[in-house]
Amino acid sequence: MPPALPPAIPLRDRRLVLGGLVLISLIMVLAGRGCKFSSPLDFAISWVISLLYTLVLGLGNRQLWRELQRRLPRVAQTRQRLWWLGVGSVLYTSLATVLLTLGIPLVVPGAPRVAGPLLLLVAAINLVPTVISLLVYENRYSFQQWEENQLRAEGLARAATQAQLDALAQQLDPHFLFNSLNTLAALIDPADEPAQRYVEGLADVYRYVLLSRERPTVPLAEEMAFVHTYVALQKVRFRENVQVSYDLPPAALARHVAPLSVQLLVENALKHNEASQARPLHLRLAADASGLALRVENSWQPRPAGLVPGTGTGLANVRQRYALLGASQPVAVEQAAGIFAVTLPLLPA
Repeated sequence: MPPALPPAIPLRDRRLVLGGLVLISLIMVLAGRGCKFSSPLDFAISWVISLLYTLVLGLGNRQLWRELQRRLPRVAQTRQRLWWLGVGSVLYTSLATVLLTLGIPLVVPGAPRVAGPLLLLVAAINLVPTVISLLVYENRYSFQQWEENQLRAEGLARAATQAQLDALAQQLDPHFLFNSLNTLAALIDPADEPAQRYVEGLADVYRYVLLSRERPTVPLAEEMAFVHTYVALQKVRFRENVQVSYDLPPAALARHVAPLSVQLLVENALKHNEASQARPLHLRLAADASGLALRVENSWQPRPAGLVPGTGTGLANVRQRYALLGASQPVAVEQAAGIFAVTLPLLPA
């Protein structure tokens, strides 16, 4: 999955940028010549030359910054982005200055010819406004990231508080239920191995719920171990009416997901679709080779109306959690050709 693109530049912003570059070119030519020109033609030629420098250097460096912003967008990548920006800007500005300085006299009559050490001086002078402009862009972008992170942290805090309130509202303490399941496992006849395995699996499910509810993300490998246990419990009920396949490369298992999000998608598939001997329900959990996204798909065969009406609350909750966690891509839902699929972005460790 490709990295997220920066937002498109609004038309108003583009006009401001171009207007600002035109104004800068005018200021530079007036300051450079001390407002002394031999004729209007001399002024026009000088301004055109200054405008060429300003547009080529300004727009080129701005595009370089936007490309680095697209490839290295996160706060943790700021240092790496600045290093690349510094190196790239020096190289681009120097090369563009040399080419413009040598090329303009060939096409603009009366343009001054510059060579040797003076050419390097011109390149160094052009770096000053370039660096200042890029620092302004970078500071503005860093401030926007800080604001977004603050809002995201506040949203996560509110969601965590609501989850704690919901947990307090439960009349049955999960710890009590977990301990009771372990006690029940000890009371079951050791010869009844299926019952022992079922109760132990149920206890494992509650253990994972208790351990993961305080963590914003968990490794996909942990979540999948939990999903395997959950599916095993469901297959006691559904038997071969539910068929699940997995295709998860190691790169994907090392990344993180919101806890219980994958299990919720599997649960939704079982809750809202028919699973019978005549129409077995097929589920597939697969990640792409790059390990950036997990796709959970099932055959689309809704139960008869009225049995288990769907509210969409579960998917809405998953979408909100991944948005608050700063996922690079939104949770994607699609239904086509008899398949219902949800794609979760996998989060960095």
